[in-house]
Amino acid sequence: MTESSQPQAQPDVVSYSRLLDRAMRILGQRDHSRAELARKLRQSAQRAAWAQKKEPEIIPDDLLEQVLDWCQESGWLNDERFTERFIQSRSRKGLGSQRVRLELAQKGIDRESIDLAMEETEVDWAARAAQMAERKFGHPLPTEWKEKAKVLRYLQSKGFKSEDIQSVFRNFDD
Repeated sequence: MTESSQPQAQPDVVSYSRLLDRAMRILGQRDHSRAELARKLRQSAQRAAWAQKKEPEIIPDDLLEQVLDWCQESGWLNDERFTERFIQSRSRKGLGSQRVRLELAQKGIDRESIDLAMEETEVDWAARAAQMAERKFGHPLPTEWKEKAKVLRYLQSKGFKSEDIQSVFRNFDD
């Protein structure tokens, strides 16, 4: 028998209940954006197939949308809530607004939603920058240019805007 005449194993089409179960397990761990959940559901099918050394399950787009819609209607999936919590979480970790914006965009949140959430947040980014600088470099902050440059680079690497970084030195000089 030649290779072309051998019957090919057909990939399974995932069922609604299995896909919904996967979504619930993923959302049970933490909030996700709609785009992030869709990506993880597709990846989980690929990973499961790879582990079992078989063809990956096919997840039809309409089935995936049905599951995502159900999760959203049931309150399990909410991009606005995800965005707010993500901003708070990342600011507590010492990341600046630019870095948070970038990470939200990578999670599939649209620019308008990011802008709105950033405007509504009560995070004082300049104060966070000052806290991070003092945590890393101590109080008082360095006064020599070479040492100030280290503080500047550190805060830039954390994703703080230049005006927030400038306010750290301006307020320190007072």
